[in-house]
Amino acid sequence: MHFVKDVKYLSEYKLLLSFEDGSLRQVDLAPHLDGEVFELLKEIGNFKSVHLNADLDTIVWKNGADMSPDFLYEISVPVAKSVPAA
Repeated sequence: MHFVKDVKYLSEYKLLLSFEDGSLRQVDLAPHLDGEVFELLKEIGNFKSVHLNADLDTIVWKNGADMSPDFLYEISVPVAKSVPAA
């Protein structure tokens, strides 16, 4: 089971997520905002309210919507961590 350690808004419906295994992953949630609870998140201002809920170990929004950390891990793509300058 995975859990989210940090979240950063990138652009549109894209987020940068840090997971417990040290991985940094990018996720585009645009195609996953289905259902009544996610309808409000289609308004970008509402989507940007995303934050980490450490008690749930995942991301949540002000309207109470959340997503499974395992689902987020599965649909996200790895991002290379920045390499220190030589």
